[in-house]
Amino acid sequence: MKITSIPSVQTLLRTALEEDAGGGDITTMSTISADAIAHGRYIAKEDGILCGMDIVRTVFDLLDQDIALQVHVPEGSCFHAGDILAEVSGNARTVLTGERVGLNLLQHMSGIATATAKAVQSVNGYKARITDTRKTTPGLRHLEKYAVRCGGGVNHRFNLSDGVLIKDNHIIAAGGIQKAVAAAKASAPHTLKIEVEVENMDMLREALDAGADIIMLDNMTCEEMQQAVAIVDGRALTEASGNMGEKDLAQVAKTGVDLISIGALTHSVRAMDISLKFKLV
Repeated sequence: MKITSIPSVQTLLRTALEEDAGGGDITTMSTISADAIAHGRYIAKEDGILCGMDIVRTVFDLLDQDIALQVHVPEGSCFHAGDILAEVSGNARTVLTGERVGLNLLQHMSGIATATAKAVQSVNGYKARITDTRKTTPGLRHLEKYAVRCGGGVNHRFNLSDGVLIKDNHIIAAGGIQKAVAAAKASAPHTLKIEVEVENMDMLREALDAGADIIMLDNMTCEEMQQAVAIVDGRALTEASGNMGEKDLAQVAKTGVDLISIGALTHSVRAMDISLKFKLV
């Protein structure tokens, strides 16, 4: 399914356009004639990974389906500073009205894809996969997790119904790891995996004995993660977590973990520098 065909994404884009231009684009309406035609180029100001041109296309389609967008760089591909990523042509008023919404999302999604690709490259040669978290911008989760995939990463659970993830507060509220896992096994669908967050080796052994499918190693040192992987010995998947965006990912991957989850891929990524420049014809 294309990201732009998801109903909630369509709703998001309509909401974004209403937020930005619902009261009318006063500057454009007062300075540009109704029949003026615009020709513009999306130009990269730095190197990165492209993600979000289908979103830009849909933004324009929602305003005027006669706007033409010719994309020169495939989704998920590398681009370099100075590259022309795409060209747009059509009614100037429409292009100007939709410009900012499309650019905001294009820059944000390309930033996520670029950061993810860098992380994936840093663990090349190891089995560890780079994954995201639920630390996403409210309303943008579909787009942000799609951008992670464009950058070569994999998605963690999309929402709370996608899997059982027993964290510190669940453990306290349930009365311990054994009780929490037993309750999850008794009530959750058998098709869902059970993941438990642990902070030390005692918690790790308890989670293993309880039958956890995935062990999240929270804020452990590389030495501790290596020890944890040895204890698990293939009986469950291991996930490194906790400020991984600040760590040497190659050293983390070297410990033998299966997954490295990075919240910073979505919650604090820098937008790529991409601009739309009109050209004379």
